[in-house]
Amino acid sequence: MSMRMILASASPRRRDLLRQAGIEPEIVPSHVQENVTVPEPDEVVRQLSLRKARDVAAGFAGENTDDVVILGADTVVSIDGRILGKPADEAEAIAMIGLLQGCAHQVYTGVTLIFPGTGEEVNFAERTDVHVCAMTASQIAAYVAAGESLDKAGAYGIQGRFAAYVSGITGDYNNVVGLPLCRVCQELVARNLYE
Repeated sequence: MSMRMILASASPRRRDLLRQAGIEPEIVPSHVQENVTVPEPDEVVRQLSLRKARDVAAGFAGENTDDVVILGADTVVSIDGRILGKPADEAEAIAMIGLLQGCAHQVYTGVTLIFPGTGEEVNFAERTDVHVCAMTASQIAAYVAAGESLDKAGAYGIQGRFAAYVSGITGDYNNVVGLPLCRVCQELVARNLYE
């Protein structure tokens, strides 16, 4: 990659996905409040990713940013139009998994790429449908007790133990992990910034 990638997130999963593509991001987490003014999940993640990227971009004001791209991202899980963020505690995590088991739900990740040198902003959302097999109450409790739930939207990580309960997906797997890597890379390819 011919530019510096600034990741406006402390997510180790997003960092690792970028590294898989040969991009070593600089981590500069955003500290914006995650309150939203729109009801639709795709609009929520687009709005939040834009705020995060702009927050970090503001920190580069006055610097030479011709070789910088800032990436903001946000992921939510949605079922029947209800957005599930990160659970506050184990009880909420158990309730969330209880909603998701035995049916399909959607994962939306919003991404904003800001190119401060040109002022260009690219903002989009990707959707992946995730199908979860039926789970017993004891399976749900055991999964949550394993400790993977509390820092993840929808209370699960598809790349961890929860993979045992995912019967299929429609869309980009990496989007469920936290970043639609192919789409991000294609946006960079379109600007001759990635090969």
